[in-house]
Amino acid sequence: MIYCCKEHVELAMDVIVDEYEVAPKLEQLTDNQELSTTCEYCNNQAEYLVAN
Repeated sequence: MIYCCKEHVELAMDVIVDEYEVAPKLEQLTDNQELSTTCEYCNNQAEYLVAN
């Protein structure tokens, strides 16, 4: 699972495809999840969860 901001969604999706060779699932975070979650690439507030 990768938490990411809007700017890094494509990068996170590419990482999931490269590592697991499956189509990634993209979910938008809820308001409660967004409050304490940061992007794994830039430490901005995460808006999406990309998972396999």
